[in-house]
Amino acid sequence: MLRTYKKYNFSNISFDKLMQKRILKVLLVCSTYDAFILEEDGRIDEQIFNEYVSLNLRYPPQFIQVSTAKKTFEVLEKEDINLIITVLSTVDMEYFKLANKIKKNFPEIPIVVLTPFSRERTIRFAKEDLSSIDYVFSWLGNTNLLLAIIKLIEDAMNIENDVKDVGVQAILLVEDSIRFYSSYLPIMYQIILEQSLTFTTEGLNEHQKMMLKRGRPKILLATNYDQAIDLFNKYEKNLLGVISDVSYKRNGKRDKKAGIKFCRKIKEKNSLMPILLQSSDNENKITARHLNVSFIDKNSKKLLHELRHYIRKYFAFGDFIVINPDNSQGIMQISNLKTLQEKIYSIPDNSLNYHLQRNHFSKWLNARAMFNIADFIRNHSLNEFTDLEHVRKFIYDSIEAFRLYKSKGVIAKFYRDSYDKYLTFTRIGDGSLGGKARGLAFLDLMINNHAELNNYENINISIPLTVVLTTDVFDGFMQQNNLYEIALSDTSDTLILETFLKAKIPTTYQDDLKAFVEVIDSPIAVRSSSLLEDSQYQPFAGIYSTYMIPATYNKKRVLEMLLIAIKSVFASVYFNESKAYMTATSNVIDEEKMAIVLQEICGTRYNNRFYPTLSGVGRSINFYPIEPEKPEEGIVNIALGLGKQIVDGGKSLRFSPKHPKKILQLTDAKTALRETQKKFFALDLDSDKFIASTYDSENLIKLRIKDAEKDGSIDLISSVYDFEYDTLKDGKHYEGKKVITFNNILKYDAIPLAKILTQVLKIGQKEMNNPIEIEFAVVIPIDKNKNIIFNLLQIRPIVETSSTITDNLEKIKPEEETIIYSKSALGNGVIKNIYDLIYIKPETFDSIHNEKIAEKIGELNQMFIENDKNYVLVGPGRWGSRDKWLGIPVKWSQISAARVIVEAGLENYRIDPSQGTHFFQNLTSFRVGYFTINPYIKDGFYNLEYLAKQPAVYKDELIRHIHFEKPIIVKIDGKKKIGVVLL
Repeated sequence: MLRTYKKYNFSNISFDKLMQKRILKVLLVCSTYDAFILEEDGRIDEQIFNEYVSLNLRYPPQFIQVSTAKKTFEVLEKEDINLIITVLSTVDMEYFKLANKIKKNFPEIPIVVLTPFSRERTIRFAKEDLSSIDYVFSWLGNTNLLLAIIKLIEDAMNIENDVKDVGVQAILLVEDSIRFYSSYLPIMYQIILEQSLTFTTEGLNEHQKMMLKRGRPKILLATNYDQAIDLFNKYEKNLLGVISDVSYKRNGKRDKKAGIKFCRKIKEKNSLMPILLQSSDNENKITARHLNVSFIDKNSKKLLHELRHYIRKYFAFGDFIVINPDNSQGIMQISNLKTLQEKIYSIPDNSLNYHLQRNHFSKWLNARAMFNIADFIRNHSLNEFTDLEHVRKFIYDSIEAFRLYKSKGVIAKFYRDSYDKYLTFTRIGDGSLGGKARGLAFLDLMINNHAELNNYENINISIPLTVVLTTDVFDGFMQQNNLYEIALSDTSDTLILETFLKAKIPTTYQDDLKAFVEVIDSPIAVRSSSLLEDSQYQPFAGIYSTYMIPATYNKKRVLEMLLIAIKSVFASVYFNESKAYMTATSNVIDEEKMAIVLQEICGTRYNNRFYPTLSGVGRSINFYPIEPEKPEEGIVNIALGLGKQIVDGGKSLRFSPKHPKKILQLTDAKTALRETQKKFFALDLDSDKFIASTYDSENLIKLRIKDAEKDGSIDLISSVYDFEYDTLKDGKHYEGKKVITFNNILKYDAIPLAKILTQVLKIGQKEMNNPIEIEFAVVIPIDKNKNIIFNLLQIRPIVETSSTITDNLEKIKPEEETIIYSKSALGNGVIKNIYDLIYIKPETFDSIHNEKIAEKIGELNQMFIENDKNYVLVGPGRWGSRDKWLGIPVKWSQISAARVIVEAGLENYRIDPSQGTHFFQNLTSFRVGYFTINPYIKDGFYNLEYLAKQPAVYKDELIRHIHFEKPIIVKIDGKKKIGVVLL
């Protein structure tokens, strides 16, 4: 299991708030000839656009060219100009007058002068009033300079917010020579922008990559000592380094040693700040050596090459080079955060100590726009640690925590070369995620956005590690293998599956899946995620298949099983039950597309089987509240083992998360013995037994509670039945029959399960603006030093009817006015145009015939579908249960035309209401009336005498189908939970 990251508090970096101010429109003021020279072979905006594209930058500016003062002011009045560039071929006094006039009327717009430079030009410029000019640059026709000018001004516009409020880094350039800073800036920006391209690999998707670019270092330009001091004092903590000339103005006068004095000031405050002095006077090299700073000679033919080399080496650009301090040689190269985490234990002690003392790690991270982890590491001094091993562990854990934190709430793109277990949710392909995957991505975002869900000590609330094959993988598979003809035919499920298994998944996706398998050590769930599944408007829960892949050290075998499972899920779209369901929901089968969710299964290995401590389903609305429960408090069902126990309607423990100590099933010991879980589902880890099947649970095993007792997995969730005193005892130290009560959790709060579920259901309902249903699994490790894993597996809306009725159903007289009267009714409103009622004859009912009944009900249901009619269905026990002894094991497609379903208890056959997740979801989504009655204990009314007198359209020894001449009317009061089928 991955370590927790809760103790590492990383501040959220709002990259979308960076670089808010942009240069979008540039006014170019120059003669027609200058414009022609400037454009050369093409338009200047096309040239600058190409520069932007080559560096993968967004928002290239638009250029508007004018040649007269009149045109200049016309454009300034009409357009929202962000920058004015004037090109001077000669020192024309008119341009300076024009600049003064523009500045007076538009003081916020920066004005830049471009001019070819010579000694005479410099002398004449010195005599002009340049107060209205923001910058003067030496122009030699290089469009890289235009890019640098735009970025320099954008940096100045955004510096206050981006550096001080967010933590963006900066480089301070102190240079008063127009010629030199005109040469330096294009080089510096090229390095910075190339650097931003490099560190975008830390982004998990295209949006994150784009956002990271906004965090690139900025350049601050000072042309005198006073500006330099002011900028240094203001932004010292965010400076990657300083590049300074030696001779420039100080206090308004030229000082030939100004750069030396500035250098000394910096060293007094920050002895580790990288400083590069550059001067035409080579004697300053000696001074630089005494100050322990670097030096380059401005007269050097390799000046720009040396500048580029220094920035990359000392300003933490490019790869991190681990230095041997004894000889200053590089001994190790680190290209990204993942590699730093992997190699931190391999860095020699002397090298590690050298880099730590100089804050090189945090500096490198800052230069790569990872400000939060950089600050986190920098804020912990070496004095806090006992030894370097302790430091290594701290850095490793910090990076691990940061990478987990960074992936929360993000749909990352799958890159097979860099994929690992720190990427919570990734996608293969560019198509749709499908309904189930969308729900998972939403859950991940919800957990990330609600800090209160991360505040439980030793409990990690998260979604499982997830990879989604998007719908274009399905499209490619179907088209490449020409599968539509057989898929849309009426052939058998077995033949469809066999055909799909022979088909090939495109090679590029197989390579991605191979990379996924290499990382995953746990069993894998292969789940359907169709376009219609778990939709807010289309109920498709549990229609398609889910397969589980056992874990094995043989990765080739895992990949083989994974490919089989994926193709089997694809095939399940076209199984007969799916087609029947599509017809029932008025959808077109060939419009359906399937994404696949690959998910790490939450659980623990016990010898050759695998399962979680508990699985559960929670709903934010309780359709069956028992005092003091309230509908809005929600309801939860939990069970030992895999969640199939619940979704198939098997026995589970039902409780309100607001009242976890009041559980009807545990009212007394005998009730608990009868009503609690007897068996559970686990995954068989024998990979040799894994087979493809139209039945997706083929590879699961159903076990007894005694098997779990041998595994030691139920100590915290079981009680012991004391035969002698007919009581339940909580705790693992008693001898006797183990009963799954979850008392230690629900009564004694061994883990705050009820509190977590209350929060999750409340947050989920608020975020979806709709009642919701969630599926979850929990692993409570035997080793108490390990964290409890609380995985949220799915979220889907519960679609409720908005219709209301005004009748007071409490005034109805059941015996005189109704066929059926229920005080436990689900639904709301009036259901009309029902002429038929099918019921199971109580006098001949025997649960041994339940499978036969299900088959016959399916045949009758098909007739209703073909005639577009509906009916009321009444029968004993749980409809839709996979356990034939608990009820009639119909699939939803076999009863899909029923508008009202009634579960009726018999004198010796009283079963709790059906709570199977998929059954329940489809029931509520289709707005089917759902009644429970137990007339033998005076819970509701069932007018069997009246029904027996009606002629039957169809009857056999078990079933009667009645058709009425006039429609029977159904009314349900959802608030009072009263439902009636009127005579």
